[in-house]
Amino acid sequence: MLSIDGNLPSRTTVPTLLESKKTSTVGAGTESTALGETQPAEGVSVTFSGASLKAASAEKTANDDIEESGLDENVQKLLKMIRQLKQQIAEKMAEMSAIMSDKRLSPEQVLAKLSGVQSALGGLQASLTGAYASLSEAMKNLSAEDAVKAASLMAK
Repeated sequence: MLSIDGNLPSRTTVPTLLESKKTSTVGAGTESTALGETQPAEGVSVTFSGASLKAASAEKTANDDIEESGLDENVQKLLKMIRQLKQQIAEKMAEMSAIMSDKRLSPEQVLAKLSGVQSALGGLQASLTGAYASLSEAMKNLSAEDAVKAASLMAK
């Protein structure tokens, strides 16, 4: 029988970092930090680059026409999903093109990479077909004006 012994969370102890007693004399006053007193640790600081903020705002504005269309929430979600899937399919097609034009790869490597991208592309295309079918079903309940609006947004 195999026995594995490790540090379980119930057995693990983490020593605390305590600052030693510091005393310094500055002029007439003394400053001391007693053992056991700790300074609060600084939190994590996150900085967004200008490019990431620009990309986030571009994504938001890309779907503003859908959000402002006044269509049913379900139809809006489907339209956004269709746009996202179309974008992912375009990226996979570009990736396939880059793989085929990469002269550093052997023919076997090209075939291996292409098969992976092609299977991902097939999944995306199946998802897109399903999203189109769901949108078609949802459009049956829309007025003629809303159906035309949804169709024009889908074509973009």
